[in-house]
Amino acid sequence: MTKVAIITGGLSGMGLAIAKRLHAAGTTVCIGARRGNDPAAVAKLHEQIGAPIAVVGLDVRDSASVAAFVEKVVADHGRVDILVNTAGVYEEAPVIGHSDQIWDDTIDTNLTGTFKMIRAVMPGMVAQKFGRIINLASVAAHNGMPDNAAYCTSKAGLLGLGRCVSLEGAAHGVTCTSISPTWVETEMLKQFVDQEIADTGATRAEVQAKYEASNPQGALVQPSEIADLVAFLVSDAGRAITMEDIQVNAGSLW
Repeated sequence: MTKVAIITGGLSGMGLAIAKRLHAAGTTVCIGARRGNDPAAVAKLHEQIGAPIAVVGLDVRDSASVAAFVEKVVADHGRVDILVNTAGVYEEAPVIGHSDQIWDDTIDTNLTGTFKMIRAVMPGMVAQKFGRIINLASVAAHNGMPDNAAYCTSKAGLLGLGRCVSLEGAAHGVTCTSISPTWVETEMLKQFVDQEIADTGATRAEVQAKYEASNPQGALVQPSEIADLVAFLVSDAGRAITMEDIQVNAGSLW
């Protein structure tokens, strides 16, 4: 039976790579994203994947939006077998003077949004005795960073959430794991590089080399590597892997 996967935030970065990988494996992929109602963003996605797949507007912060999205996927495809939560935001601020807006948006998107998606799909997974839930955390879940209280907190919270989901799903064939990458060569990282170039006047090659040298392997993690790991975890071979956080850190803990 063809499996049905939901990927939140799947229009770019690791979410896009995961969508491409699962689609190539024959999985029915349904993407939910804030830009899911943007025809240009959807057209670009279809071009990158090489095939039209379902893309719907989704705000994981909003319970009604989450419920409507999941209901549509079930109505269209009959079930949800896989949930990959990659929707996330990042904005820096020191603790002193940290705005409520940055805190609330980060926690609501990265942590509470993941919870709301799991809450929406888990009854169906339990009923069908099969489910694979993957949460995209970060090495920031394990290590602090200056000016990143909201982000580190949101990612650390995913680890606790995943442990609870794992225990509640274990007897019903539902697993829940998280993946904690170090720097991955995504659009978000490109923004950091661009900002550092603007702030310091360094060349792109110099800034890129600094990020690459930040781990002992001397190379950035690629989105496709995260996608391959997800493909394994959601397969039948990943049945016994649950309540686990896998750090893809290239030998570095920052």
